[in-house]
Amino acid sequence: MKTYEESIEACKDLNELEKIRLKIFGKKGFFSGEFARLKSLKGEEKKELANSLNSAKDSLTNLLNEKKEKLELEFINSSMQKESVDVSLFNASTSSGALHPVYETMNKIIDYFVGMGFAVEEGPLAEDDFHNFEALNLPKYHPARDMQDTFYFDDGMLLRTHTSPVQVRTMLSQKPPIRMICPGAVFRRDFDLTHTPMFHQVEGLVVEPGNSVSFANLKFILEDFLKYIFGDIKVRFRPSFFPFTEPSAEVDISCIFCKGDGCRVCSHTGWLEVLGCGVVDQNVFKAVGYSDVSGYAFGLGVERFAMLLHQIPDLRSLFEGDLRLLEQFK
Repeated sequence: MKTYEESIEACKDLNELEKIRLKIFGKKGFFSGEFARLKSLKGEEKKELANSLNSAKDSLTNLLNEKKEKLELEFINSSMQKESVDVSLFNASTSSGALHPVYETMNKIIDYFVGMGFAVEEGPLAEDDFHNFEALNLPKYHPARDMQDTFYFDDGMLLRTHTSPVQVRTMLSQKPPIRMICPGAVFRRDFDLTHTPMFHQVEGLVVEPGNSVSFANLKFILEDFLKYIFGDIKVRFRPSFFPFTEPSAEVDISCIFCKGDGCRVCSHTGWLEVLGCGVVDQNVFKAVGYSDVSGYAFGLGVERFAMLLHQIPDLRSLFEGDLRLLEQFK
């Protein structure tokens, strides 16, 4: 017994202590063998040995527990000392973080429209066919659906291809007047220099009772917005087609790189396409149960704006997490 007590006292670490414990209390340890001897003893001799073993067992158990607590505390103190950091030391490499250029651009866009009295609405990323297509005047087999390159699920649901479904949900849950934007991620099966499977849009919608909203209102708000974002530029509207607006237009700005003289970025036209817009088609209003209302809608790609503002040539680089690129936007 004294040998075991000395071994416990001399123990230097927890692994060594565990080996000693197994020698004493393990299945093949000291006490297992000693208690097995009780079967061959009788009377007082058996009683004396049992009392002696129980007393020794309690004593060694207490000794082991005390030693274990002491070694655990020493281990914790040693670890903390090794891993300690002097927070008062100056680290020249420490740098502050920054917003991702896409979210920085999105916040700038949102700030403008919120300042103009627009509410910010959100909706689900997984949509059904009605909200993503049919309510937006895109019935089944409509050729414009081919422009969307949609991700479909087995149950008929899909990843939204634009944030326009949020406009539909807002109109279904609210009555005019409505003045809102819906920023968020959208998804399409596309991947190249100017397209990624996931990107961000900000779409806007204004609906008023009667015929109070016209294309002139839309033109004014977009011209003011684009000059807020890009500074002193020219803006032009070109006739286009979108199923959910009529009339529809695409909006160009004078090239911010060559000031309209013509360069590689603008394909030597002097103009850059930045967004689409139009007066809301009456079929969209019918789909949500509106009557005797008028409105306009517009939509833009946030990555497109970020690339122009920061002169980024490849859209994919915005999603690669390269710190050499992202650190430039602090």
